[in-house]
Amino acid sequence: MDYQVKGSPFSVLICKLDAGETIECQRGGMSWMSPNMQMETTAGGGLGKLLSRAVSGESIFKNKYTAQGGAGEIAFATSVPGSIIPVQISGGKQLVAQKSAYLASTPGVEMSIFFQKKFGAGLFGGEGFIMQKFYGEGIVFLEIDGSAIEYDLAAGESLILDTGHLALMDATCSVDIQTTGGVGNALFGGEGIFNTKVTGPGHVWIQTMPVSKLAGALQPYIVTSN
Repeated sequence: MDYQVKGSPFSVLICKLDAGETIECQRGGMSWMSPNMQMETTAGGGLGKLLSRAVSGESIFKNKYTAQGGAGEIAFATSVPGSIIPVQISGGKQLVAQKSAYLASTPGVEMSIFFQKKFGAGLFGGEGFIMQKFYGEGIVFLEIDGSAIEYDLAAGESLILDTGHLALMDATCSVDIQTTGGVGNALFGGEGIFNTKVTGPGHVWIQTMPVSKLAGALQPYIVTSN
C-alpha cells in the first residue's frame, strides 16, 4: 500500500491499494474512493474489543475496504482542522493517543483502552482517565488538532504542556500533572491551576490547536438566537 497525506489545515489521507489489499477505518470515516473498493462492516472483535472501542470514543463498528479486481484508491479526511500522523507499529511497540484520534489502519493493528493510573492526571491532565492504546503489526493513521510538533524524551526527561496539547506518545512515557504555582499565577496567568507533565523515555507528539481551544476562539463570533 502507498499513501500520501495532503492538504493543510484540512488534511486528507489518500491510500492506493493493490488488488486484494485491505485498510480499516472508523465507521463513517471514508471520504471518497474508486468504484472497485468493497466495503465490509464488522463489529471489530469480541465483547472486550467492542467495549474498548466504545469507551475510548470510537464506534463499536469499523469498516474494512478491499481493492477488488485491480488497484484501488480510498481517502480519509480529518473531522476538524488538523493533521494526520502515520505511525508504524511493530516489535512490541505500543502507542497511546487521545480519545477519538483513530482514523484508519492496516490489518494487524489492534486498539484497546489505556487507563490513566494517576487520579490527578486523569482528572486535571486534559486527556481524561481513558485514552486509546495501539499495538500489533502495521501502520495506524491518527488525526490530531492543528499541527504536530514532535519530541524525543530521554529517560527521566520531562516536558510541561498546557492541558489538551498532548496528542499521542509512546506507551513508555508517563503522564502526570503539575501546578502552575502560586495563587496569582493560577488566578491571573491564564494557564489555569494545572499543567500536564509528560516524562520519557519515548516519543511525544504535541498538537498545536486542541479542538477545545478552537471552539473557545470561535465562540465570540457565533451568533445564537432564541
